[in-house]
This record gives sequence, C-alpha cells and structure tokens, in this order.
Amino acid sequence: MTNHIQIRKATGTWTVRAGGAVLGESTNALELVEGDYPPVIYFPREDIAMAFLDPSDKTSHCPHKGDARYFSVVTKSRTLENVVWSYEDPNEVAAQVRDHLAFHNIDEVTVEKI
Repeated sequence: MTNHIQIRKATGTWTVRAGGAVLGESTNALELVEGDYPPVIYFPREDIAMAFLDPSDKTSHCPHKGDARYFSVVTKSRTLENVVWSYEDPNEVAAQVRDHLAFHNIDEVTVEKI
C-alpha cells in the first residue's frame, strides 16, 4: 500500500493557535494525506513554542506511520489533554514527519493557512 500515505510541503504560511495564544507559525509545514482521512498539517518542532506543551503518557500505534507520542497544551485557563502528537521514530513511509508535530482539530485549537 505505497500510496496509502502521501506527504508533501504545505504551501504558504501555516499557524496554530490554542486558547488564544499563537503556538507556532511555519513556512516549512508538511501536509500528510492518509487514505480517505482529511489532510493533517505537521509543523516542524523548531517552529512551535514548546513551552506551551507538556509531554503526556499517552501513546498510540499506526501500522503505517508507527508509534505516536502525545503532548497536552497548557493555556491560561486550562490544559488541553493529548491534542498534539508526534512520530519520534516513524516508519519509512512517514519518515518526513520526524521532528514534526500535528494538532487535533478541536474548538480550542486552530490550524490554518494565513
């Protein structure tokens, strides 16, 4: 299933916000498309304000991408549990997203092209 995952440079400038704070902005984001799922934007770790992220104990496994590690986002008013994930040691097909972070699309988190 070599075409199950496609990764390409996300054109333009992308930003991620949580709880009203800008967590990051990047012109080097990647867009990952997996099967019929909506595209997911992956931000280079160096473009994210890591001080807002707390490592979580949560992990998950994708047979295509590998093992994911999660982070929670700490805002002024609350902690958004497990809304960020990263593939620290991805499978070969997803190797491009190493050292990148993705964010769940929920009301309190906004990922958008600006």
